[in-house]
Amino acid sequence: MSTEAIDPRQPSLMLALVPVVLTLFLLGLQLFYFGDFTPQIPLAIGLGITGLLGIYLGHDWGSMEDGVFRVINVSLPSVSVLIVVGMIIGVWIASGTVPTIIYYGLTILTPQIFLAAAMIMCAVVSVSLGTSWGTVGTVGLALMGIGAGFGVPMYWTAGAVVSGAFFGDKISPLSDTTNLAPAVTGQDVFAHIRNMMPTTIPAMLIALGIYVWVGFSLVGDTGGASFERIDAITSALQANFAISAWLLIPALLVIGLAIAQKPPIPSLFAGVLAGGLTAIIAQGASLHDVFEFANSGYKIETGVSEIDSLLNSGGIQSMMWTISLILIALGFGGALERTGCLQTIIAAILTKVQSFAGVQTAAIGTSFATNIVAGDPYLSIALPGRMYSPVYRGMGYSTLNLSRATEEGGTLMSPLIPWNAGGAFVITALGLGITSGNFENLLYIPLAFACWMTPIIGIIYAWTGIFSPRVGEAERKDWVDNDREITDMSEYGYEHPLDSEKTQPTPAQ
Repeated sequence: MSTEAIDPRQPSLMLALVPVVLTLFLLGLQLFYFGDFTPQIPLAIGLGITGLLGIYLGHDWGSMEDGVFRVINVSLPSVSVLIVVGMIIGVWIASGTVPTIIYYGLTILTPQIFLAAAMIMCAVVSVSLGTSWGTVGTVGLALMGIGAGFGVPMYWTAGAVVSGAFFGDKISPLSDTTNLAPAVTGQDVFAHIRNMMPTTIPAMLIALGIYVWVGFSLVGDTGGASFERIDAITSALQANFAISAWLLIPALLVIGLAIAQKPPIPSLFAGVLAGGLTAIIAQGASLHDVFEFANSGYKIETGVSEIDSLLNSGGIQSMMWTISLILIALGFGGALERTGCLQTIIAAILTKVQSFAGVQTAAIGTSFATNIVAGDPYLSIALPGRMYSPVYRGMGYSTLNLSRATEEGGTLMSPLIPWNAGGAFVITALGLGITSGNFENLLYIPLAFACWMTPIIGIIYAWTGIFSPRVGEAERKDWVDNDREITDMSEYGYEHPLDSEKTQPTPAQ
């Protein structure tokens, strides 16, 4: 017997907004009124509200369940990455890999260049690994320790780490989101990466300049207090761990596998195995200890607060809070998509925009809004990519513009939304302490300059017309050969691109 709903109705705009508005209200109530950063329950209630709406619209339970689990299923590779990264954090701390990175970072780097160096290091590693989450959970964690030694506020370090890590995720051909964006818009991944450079490079250069300026002005005059703190941290590390360049082998192994273009999850798990072996050989841990570190994380008491707060972390269990949030948020997003709420809202937006600049701005905004409402970077790329592609084709613009827009509003904005999958992971992996009510560390959001400046630059390009490619002959032929859907934009004054001999159609008026 089929579980599909019989002739379900499409919600009106007002009806489609009901679960979205109510869920956002509950999130605001939990965060700002109760002062409790646990968004799982508001999102679960939102999922329930959406389910009731789906039943009202004619969907049966089987149909709603299929929509929820279909989106969750798409996210399982990323959940797997989370589990492996949790293991890596615990094992690499126990092996001395993370302490060694912190030790050498404190002795080689200077406070003035630290933030800029942190961003560059994370960008390089993220491009190599193809995963922002893996970069944040490994190199990013070590950089948090270095920043603490230099007296740099946690939110500044986190901002630099996030800027670099998600920049790399955005342009790495190994990244899942970098491959997803061109896939849903019918583009080649390398053409997509090239088209993102005009927005990505300026944003990174501006962010780099800000971090250099802040480095000299914020921590440039710390004087002896900073060196005293650095000495205390390095002494505590030497007293509790064997420190050696050989202990960097697990990290170098993972980077080497990434450069060899091996799959991310096996590469990261190889880092777990190498870290466990290193912990046994170099730090004297037992096999049972390694199992405990991988599952429950590392525990240490050095008497130095910066070290204790940073190194008491890791393990699969430390990721369960984040994983539960991701699964509930994705279920909510899947329910919104299955009931047609998101499609109705996007369709309402499309009736209000009549120019390429308006459509490009709307695409970026829709990806961002989907990140906020659905809590899922994948849905924020896939849904607008599917919904807006025919509109770009109807206007005669390359869908490379759309794939870039979904990355800017999807991938890059994900870590800036605390209840989003990306934001929840950043907060957990970097130990920002948001769950305990320390909302000051949310300042990392505006300080992740490269993430939020990139979509702004993209919107400026759209309204000025530069770096906004029109459709070429090859892409037009691909539309025909693959029978891609093209929206009739004649009501907005635009010619249908396949009805015209011109390769660069212009407004009919």
